[in-house]
Amino acid sequence: MLFNSFDFAIFLPVVFLLYWFVFKHSLRLQNALIVVASYVFYGWWDWRFLSLILFSTLVDFLVGKQLEKEAKDNKRRLWLWLSVVVNLGFLGFFKYFNFFLENFQAAFSFFGFEIGGRALSIVLPVGISFYTFQTLSYTIDVYKRKLKPTQDFIAFAAFVSFFPQLVAGPIERATHLLPQFYRKRQFSYPLAANGCRQILWGFFKKLVIADNCAEYANLIFNNSESYSGSTLFLGALFFAFQIYGDFSGYSDIAIGTSRLFGFDLMKNFAFPYFSRDIAEFWRRWHISLSTWFRDYVYIPLGGSRGSKWGQIRNVFIIFLVSGFWHGANWTFMVWGGLNALYFLPLLLLKLNRSNMEVVAERSSFPSAKELLQMGITFILTVLAWVSFRAEDIAHAWQIYVGIFDSTLFTVPREVLSSKLLMCIVLVLFFVFVEWLGRRREFAIEYLLEAHPRWLRWSWYIFLIFLMGMFMQTEETPFIYFQF
Repeated sequence: MLFNSFDFAIFLPVVFLLYWFVFKHSLRLQNALIVVASYVFYGWWDWRFLSLILFSTLVDFLVGKQLEKEAKDNKRRLWLWLSVVVNLGFLGFFKYFNFFLENFQAAFSFFGFEIGGRALSIVLPVGISFYTFQTLSYTIDVYKRKLKPTQDFIAFAAFVSFFPQLVAGPIERATHLLPQFYRKRQFSYPLAANGCRQILWGFFKKLVIADNCAEYANLIFNNSESYSGSTLFLGALFFAFQIYGDFSGYSDIAIGTSRLFGFDLMKNFAFPYFSRDIAEFWRRWHISLSTWFRDYVYIPLGGSRGSKWGQIRNVFIIFLVSGFWHGANWTFMVWGGLNALYFLPLLLLKLNRSNMEVVAERSSFPSAKELLQMGITFILTVLAWVSFRAEDIAHAWQIYVGIFDSTLFTVPREVLSSKLLMCIVLVLFFVFVEWLGRRREFAIEYLLEAHPRWLRWSWYIFLIFLMGMFMQTEETPFIYFQF
């Protein structure tokens, strides 16, 4: 079920009313309602995939209980590996089977050997990468004794399948979200109102910014051989705002919706395009995934400790694995590799934690140095997004060659139109509002502070007006549903 669909517009109020008015006196019934609602929400695409999430839930619930019983480390490791193999096995089969088969066959063909085998017609379950990592966080934390295993299957099933963030995150840790299902929840109007503001801003990002930028990003990327360097770079810029508006918009809607039910989800984006270096960008972009890889992969590998070669190895592993998490295409590996190359100088020079505070923390405007740093970081990020968006390696190379051409410094006349110029105006307005709210959890949260009611409501009505004016006529899925 899409957030930006008529179905969800009916689904959410029904679940909300049942949750607070019918089952408000029973925590267990509220949790059971969340499980049922989440399975309906997820099964709306294809009910057959409900068996996967149910099986994963059962395995990790039972593994958690066994980890508590076992005292011997070797047996505890076996139970942990059972969880890892089951979860990553499902993920690997559905997401990467054909990729490995095709590349295995291509490698042997290169040496003159023909290997048989036919690609399978596999439909990728929506959000499998997200809920797989969420359940893995539970078993890993129980194994490390950072978390006591739950005895409440309903609460655990609700944690795994919680519908606001089920298919595209944030990827929640069991240590943060699971305990919230044990506590009785009271409706809070201020919390719910703040959630509605964040939902509104998330829908604006998706419907006005992401979907309109997508129109031009798709046009330029799909016909890249016909355009000048400046037009190709413009297409990359549009994609940068498309993916940010789309993905962070989903996170805003998910976090805001969770607040309606009394839950707190982790912040997933912190105004990443205002970053002054790549290290800061990765502290602000898809925070739940970045911190997941940091805690469960990077630090166990040794992190930034040890020799320089060990540090370089760990950086490349973490970024390449992050790229591969996004999909079975070499373009994602190139994207991860580029970000590793961007990050390495900062790590080796010990500058990777030099920009920890919000940019222009005590000022309305950035300094000249900060503006230059943000500009360079943004351009590097945009160039990396090219490989993320390209169809394959050859396509990415063709676009890079086209961008770094003398025509980069020409006016992109091929796509100029009044509609495109309006899209640029909308993006500039979006950047302006984000800058004003960069110190907050989300951009328009600052409207809460000392602003009269008439001004706040004028803003809300204006954003709704823009959505009505510029939203696409067709429902468009969120980009990260494919991951």
